[in-house]
Amino acid sequence: MAFLRVMMMGDVMGNPGLTALEDLLPSFIKEYEADLVVVNGENAADGFGLTEATLARILAAGADVVTSGNHVWEKREFWPILDREHRILRPANYPLGTPGQGWVKFEKAGAAWLVVNLQGRERMSPLDCPFRTFDGIPASLDREIILVDFHAEATREKEALAYYLDGRVSLLAGTHTHVQTADERVLPQGTGYITDLGMTGVLEGIIGMDTRICLDRARNQVLYPMKCAQGSGAIQGIVAQIDACTGKTVWIQRINTRKAASVLL
Repeated sequence: MAFLRVMMMGDVMGNPGLTALEDLLPSFIKEYEADLVVVNGENAADGFGLTEATLARILAAGADVVTSGNHVWEKREFWPILDREHRILRPANYPLGTPGQGWVKFEKAGAAWLVVNLQGRERMSPLDCPFRTFDGIPASLDREIILVDFHAEATREKEALAYYLDGRVSLLAGTHTHVQTADERVLPQGTGYITDLGMTGVLEGIIGMDTRICLDRARNQVLYPMKCAQGSGAIQGIVAQIDACTGKTVWIQRINTRKAASVLL
C-alpha cells in the first residue's frame, strides 16, 4: 500500500511570516517527507494581499500551490499574475470573469492532484455557493488526491462543507481566522479535516497584527491602519498521510513551531 504525505500551512502574515516560512518550511518538508505542500499566502504582502515578490518567496520556500482568500484582491497590480501563474489560486466561487483560477490539476510524486480553493459566505462577501461550486469542478477521488482550502469565517460553515465532501475529497482545511484549532480528525468516510490551520507569523500579536493598533481599534472604534506584528514568526499547519490507492486520509496532525521542530501537537 502506497502512502503520500501532504502539508498545508496557515495564512502567511507579512515579512515575519515569510521569514519563518523560509527558515522552517524546508526542514519540515524534509523531516516529514512531504510529497506536496500547500500554503495560504493571501496576507503575505504586509498583511494584505500578495505581490509578485512575496509569491516568489513562498514558492521558493517549498510551496507547490499557494491558496488565498478575500484579501487576494488588495494589490491590484497582482491581478494579472493570477491569470498567468497556475500555482496561485483565488477562491473558485468568485463570479465568472474574475481574474485567476480557483482550482488546479497536476501530477507530482507519481500521483494526480487536484487543489481547490473556496471561500465561505457566512459573515463574509455574498459569493456563489461554495457547495455548488465544488460540485461543478471535474473531480474524482478515484483518479486524484483532492485537497481543499476553505477560506471561511464560520466554524459551522467549515464543518458543514467538510461533511458534505466527506469521502469525496482527501483533505479539507479551513483558513482565514489565523487561530489554529484543535479539532483535526478523519471524518467517517475518510476525509481529513481541521477547522483552521492557524497562521505563519508572529503569534504574540493579535491574529498576526500589531497588538497596540488592534487594542486601539477595539477600544476607540476608530479604523487605524493595521500593521503586521513584528518579531520572531512561527509556522502552523497540518501534515496528513493519505492512502494513494483510495485517496482517503489515514492520519492528520497539527504542526506548531512553538514546540521543537520534531514535535507534532
